[in-house]
Amino acid sequence: MAHVLAYTSPARGHLFPLVPVLDELRRRGHTVSVRTLAAEVDALRARGMAATALGPAVEAMALSDWRGRGARDSLRRSVGTFAGRAPLDAADLGAAIDRDRPDAVLVDINAWGAMAAAEAWGGAWAAYCPFPLPLSSADAPPFGPGLPPARGPLGRLRDRLVRPLVMGTIARTTLPPLNAVRAGVGVPPLASADDIYLAPPLLLAMTAEPFEYPRRDWPSGVVLVGPCDWDPPAAAPAWLAEVRRPLVLVTTSSEFQDDGALVRVALEALADEPVTVVATVPAGDPADFAVPPNARVERFVPHGPLLERAACALTHGGMGATQKALAHGVPVCVVPFGRDQLEVARRVVTSGAGTAVRSGRLTAPRLRAAVREAARRRREATVVAAAFAAAGGGATAADALEARLLATRRAH
Repeated sequence: MAHVLAYTSPARGHLFPLVPVLDELRRRGHTVSVRTLAAEVDALRARGMAATALGPAVEAMALSDWRGRGARDSLRRSVGTFAGRAPLDAADLGAAIDRDRPDAVLVDINAWGAMAAAEAWGGAWAAYCPFPLPLSSADAPPFGPGLPPARGPLGRLRDRLVRPLVMGTIARTTLPPLNAVRAGVGVPPLASADDIYLAPPLLLAMTAEPFEYPRRDWPSGVVLVGPCDWDPPAAAPAWLAEVRRPLVLVTTSSEFQDDGALVRVALEALADEPVTVVATVPAGDPADFAVPPNARVERFVPHGPLLERAACALTHGGMGATQKALAHGVPVCVVPFGRDQLEVARRVVTSGAGTAVRSGRLTAPRLRAAVREAARRRREATVVAAAFAAAGGGATAADALEARLLATRRAH
């Protein structure tokens, strides 16, 4: 059996989808160690993993993209955070490799320095991506603006014209600082934005078609494993047993992005609807909201028990929260605020499993209508849930790691 060392960025939305993969590796007899958020170390140790905390300086570098004035400035700020963390997480992973002497390393795609350190190490390594892959494809629109998939010659012409503009901006913003990080650990520079996702010998993409756009040109190193849904073990809240009306779950980002407007407008929009609203604000303060009688605002409630009762999930468009709802067959209304959320929202609409409202056009009447329409999409959400289940989750990811990384180690 092998020893696998996993390394995450300081984000619960990037740790939680990894847990089912690590659980499955342990179930198969492999030893697992993890470097991750300090607050989650005890929970992972309780699952039998040798968990240790990221360096505090890595966790201290929070995203500031929500302060950006426009998409380009937000991208620049995100890149600044990832590049700023990179020398720290490269050294952090390098020290963990020296200490743990793993057989294989599995790295979060957003940990730029750790990715470069894994490549420089020279051993078996892979990456995982819990958001939509921004890879160029003849079968998908240019990534970022949330464009609908092309239809006919005019749509394909649109993609050919827009793709260089979008990908050029991403490359000019991302590659110089990323290649500076790579030079610091002695690995070659990347030539294009796509190469970020092509550099790992194996990339686990935590989604599945048809929620992700079906493509004929997936690279051979990419394996779609489904969303790998997981929440920390927690009992359902006692008050849930008293809820009699259909439930609407409202989620905001676990990494602060100033998306509290979603909760405020949702509470207003649904105050007179025959539903119970439960909003979670993990990066906010529940006391900031005026809560009507049919609603609750909590910092954290396990989503699983709520989704078993939910008629609709109203999300900020985070990939984890959105796919978690769909994996339960719950239709979604998405209000994207930034990051990859325009792309998540578009996939929800394209799959037919829900609706979307632009955050800049967020009003109570508009949101109320969108939630009502989303709640009618249960059948489509169930189709997506079946596709996610068929993708295999942690078992498929473990199969890929064993076949492509650990089998090679044994052969050598």
